Amino acid sequence: MRKKIIAGNWKMNKTVADALTLVKGIQAELAGSTEVEVVVCPPFTALKSVGDVLTDSQIKLGCQNMSSENDGAYTGEISHTMLKELFVKYVILGHSERRQYYKETDFWVNKKVKKALETNLRPIVCVGEKLEEREAGNTEKVVEAQVRGSLADITAEQFENVVVAYEPVWAIGTGKTATSEQAQEVHAFIRGIIRDMVGEKAAKGLRIQYGGSMKASNAKELLSQPDIDGGLIGGAALEARSFVDIVKAGL
Repeated sequence: MRKKIIAGNWKMNKTVADALTLVKGIQAELAGSTEVEVVVCPPFTALKSVGDVLTDSQIKLGCQNMSSENDGAYTGEISHTMLKELFVKYVILGHSERRQYYKETDFWVNKKVKKALETNLRPIVCVGEKLEEREAGNTEKVVEAQVRGSLADITAEQFENVVVAYEPVWAIGTGKTATSEQAQEVHAFIRGIIRDMVGEKAAKGLRIQYGGSMKASNAKELLSQPDIDGGLIGGAALEARSFVDIVKAGL
């Protein structure tokens, strides 16, 4: 059985004070709960403060991006060493907003994934199609290219520490959500690609999150699908009650 994983991507939201209020609210509601793996990904400025609150907690600390380089003259970048010093466990890579606004390609996402795995960080690797690509019937073509490109040369053993997030770009922050059937179809397709890449065992063990406007009202139906193993939550992760309700839907 794959353990469900619910990760909150706070994006460019929350001051340090706001982040502390939010994480304390989440922690209070989920104290002692271990059935679902829970990850929170605050902005870089709040990582240390949030991490301090999560000391000895079952809730894991994640971040929203990292460099593929170890150190050096890379203005504005954050290295794995800096993140691990703050006890970060997960890192979101290849999010659609990084791909769209900052022109991150599969090549660069792949470099970051390899660096994360080399340094014992667990990547949450995002893939997904735009509205025009879905309407043109190219969902599978786009998703397969992103999966194969972003996860090139990752071994079956390394896949034990990888999470994939399917995020249909047309359903992020729009209020639109893929139906549970649509989401399940793409999740199963992704698992099939991984099976072809690295074999049945790794494919069966891989956790694939849904990342397109999951909220408390639709979480249970989405999470009941056989190939949907969690959620990468955006807007609904910015309020403790709504995020906790999604986590509880995965129990």
